[in-house]
Amino acid sequence: MPSDKAQPAIVLVRPQMGENIGAAARAMWNFGLDRMRIVAPRDGWPNSRAVAMSSGAGRLLDEAQLYDDLPGALGDCTYVFATTARPREMTKPVYSPERAMQLAAEKLAAGEKVAVLFGPERAGLENDDIARANAIITVPVNPDYASLNLGQCVLLVAYEWMRQTGDVVHLSDAPGPKGEWATGLEIEKLAEHYEQRLDEAGFFFPPEKAEGMQQNLRNLWSRMRLTRADVQMLHGIMRQMVRWKERG
Repeated sequence: MPSDKAQPAIVLVRPQMGENIGAAARAMWNFGLDRMRIVAPRDGWPNSRAVAMSSGAGRLLDEAQLYDDLPGALGDCTYVFATTARPREMTKPVYSPERAMQLAAEKLAAGEKVAVLFGPERAGLENDDIARANAIITVPVNPDYASLNLGQCVLLVAYEWMRQTGDVVHLSDAPGPKGEWATGLEIEKLAEHYEQRLDEAGFFFPPEKAEGMQQNLRNLWSRMRLTRADVQMLHGIMRQMVRWKERG
């Protein structure tokens, strides 16, 4: 059975290839979505190629709802997004996948039922399909090659859904391996250590370029985002190199 968690319905409108339906199911499953609706698939339903491509998401396909037309698939929905890469002469709000899924989460939390439409592989949604949507989702892509595979498009939207509703830890917020990033003072002492030893070794040459070389070295430390363990290791490397030189 589908999960009880509120989520948008993913509606595939007249999909042409079973493999792409399976890829869409796999993308949904990756990011916590399990409510697929299929409208008038070209090759009928069920489709063995969809199951083969779903890679473990076959249960999602087993529970997918089949409709003869789009109005039937949207009968219980209160807000509908339509995905398209082509500009349309329609007075509808246009959102990025990120903003669209933020809005979807807000509407679902308020008790609404949300759907996202994806068109057939060859040409995407028709204007009549989009006319039934409240808003458009457009992905910023290369204008010279704006066509996205059905599975890829579902993946982008599903990923943004997970970002809005899941416990995603962004890299900039992640702790270090031991939860201890190096402090500014520790980085400063590391830089001073290396500058001192490299100066003694005659690295900063010629003299007129020394200041710029030191700045480049400081920039290197700041770009690396070091942990305290990293700093200790780098100090140790330099100390060992100096001892090795002195022994020689």
